[in-house]
Amino acid sequence: MYTPLFENGLYGRLREQAGQHWQDYVDHPFLQQLAVGTLPEAAFKRYLTQDYLFLIHFARAYALLVSKLRTLPEMRTATASLNAIVSELPLHVAYCRSWGLDEAQIVAEAEAPETMNYTRYVLDIGHSGDALDLLAALLPCVAGYAEIGLGLLHSSDTVMAGNPYANWIRNYGDEGYLTGVRAAVQLLENVGHQRGAESRFSELSQIFTTATQLESAFWQMGLNAS
Repeated sequence: MYTPLFENGLYGRLREQAGQHWQDYVDHPFLQQLAVGTLPEAAFKRYLTQDYLFLIHFARAYALLVSKLRTLPEMRTATASLNAIVSELPLHVAYCRSWGLDEAQIVAEAEAPETMNYTRYVLDIGHSGDALDLLAALLPCVAGYAEIGLGLLHSSDTVMAGNPYANWIRNYGDEGYLTGVRAAVQLLENVGHQRGAESRFSELSQIFTTATQLESAFWQMGLNAS
């Protein structure tokens, strides 16, 4: 019921072109263990802490995106995503607190190499390229998390009862999150039409696939903490 969102248009083609790298990302062992509740707590806490630091730089990337867009409707869409990330940070802190992590601990944590590699790559693409390049770097995270959340929610292998990670799964399978993803995918489509995505597909695909690989490395960073 949600497949067309992920398979159609420019996003669908970029996702398909990522091939096995995409499958490695959305079906990573970190997620397989999270789905059945066997993921070690240390791995999840490492992920949560680094994800907070990641979100700060992701907000910076969206602020950069706003400055690179040309029309007010596009700017509104990107600003809504920026506001959602900034609003999510206090919620993220509250969720971390339920895992015994307070904000002072999180902020004091050093960025993992995987966090730096990913966030600085996205920002570098944003500074050196245009809005379309930056969207190609952002969408593996934005839409990928929706695909993961919905996939886990609808999988017969997922165990929700008694799973300490059930709320995380519900969050990314939530209709509110999916609404933001639809807007982001449509923005990619619109900007792609304006800025010659067809003639640039090879370069856009390389950006998208690299960001996908960096997503997998981020999961592995968490898993390594166990």
